[in-house]
Amino acid sequence: MHWITVFCGSSSGTEEIYTQQATLLGQILAEQGIGLVYGGANVGLMGAVANGALQAGGKVIGVLPRFLQTKEIAHTGLTELVVVETMHERKSKMNDLCDGVIALPGGYGTMEELFEMLTWAQLGLHKKPIGLLNVAGFYDSLAALVQNMVQKGLLKEVNRQMLMIDSHINSLLAQMKGYVAPEVGKWITRGRT
Repeated sequence: MHWITVFCGSSSGTEEIYTQQATLLGQILAEQGIGLVYGGANVGLMGAVANGALQAGGKVIGVLPRFLQTKEIAHTGLTELVVVETMHERKSKMNDLCDGVIALPGGYGTMEELFEMLTWAQLGLHKKPIGLLNVAGFYDSLAALVQNMVQKGLLKEVNRQMLMIDSHINSLLAQMKGYVAPEVGKWITRGRT
């Protein structure tokens, strides 16, 4: 993997460990020679992951919609800042630039970005590894919900396995480096009852 997109909050949240782990993720990516693609802001966990990578000598590409750039939250120290017009264009560009995705703690935006990437993987539109960094149990409830989707017959186990979950950065990256996407079969067939 040469570039990883990180989705995370523009807020820092209530736990200091979220910022610590975001900073550490940026540092570890840089140390492993992996470039960071992220949302382009200098605030919250987004700013922390970018600063961690930059302080460790890493390459960082931010992708920011123009309407957010005008609110003066754009990070000014990046390797490159790509300004796009819409949120959808932002996700598409971040996908184009990366070889894998990691989600840190975040809110609605982080969830939306994560699940769109998972949906694209499920449909066979990409074969990139997708990881959740489960900082201090932040994603325990989401992991349980996804497992419930499988148990209730709304998600195939093979698709659940597309989402790698780990609380340790290095072991998550190791899982992602070894990831092999499942073959996507025809799961919707016309004429079947």
